[in-house]
Amino acid sequence: MSKTIHDFSAKTIDGKPRNLSDYRGKVALIVNVASECGLTPQYKGLEELHEKYAARGLAILGFPANEFGAQEPGTSEQIQTFCTTKYGVKFDMFEKVKVKGPGIDPLFAFLTSPETNPKSPGDIKWNFNKFLVGKNGEILARFEPPVEPTSADVVGAIEKALG
Repeated sequence: MSKTIHDFSAKTIDGKPRNLSDYRGKVALIVNVASECGLTPQYKGLEELHEKYAARGLAILGFPANEFGAQEPGTSEQIQTFCTTKYGVKFDMFEKVKVKGPGIDPLFAFLTSPETNPKSPGDIKWNFNKFLVGKNGEILARFEPPVEPTSADVVGAIEKALG
């Protein structure tokens, strides 16, 4: 059987280990996020998606990353406080990871690899890259950073994946 995101684990923003197999049967939107980016207001759209679709089986997974312009310098505690106070984030947030280059987190290596993501491989170019993952853990779509979470393309792909 080929690997899926369900074969990975990550640490939640409060430091607890989490198996991504917990998301089996859900549609996931995995996003590399940052607190000091021009695209940071996308947190609002991500939270809107969470509120609208969580009950139908959508999970938003935010992974802070500091590779682009050092726009995520904070600690997990600072990031969590920022997200909840400024954007009311209730979706799942994880500890900061490397999303490209040497030391890349294994999940992001999987998401960007031509072998495991033949439809939309390649390095992440900036903060707020979005990967839509189906209920079985397969990569369905990739949306580049400027694409708003609430855009027709993203919402349409989510609704199709949810069925």
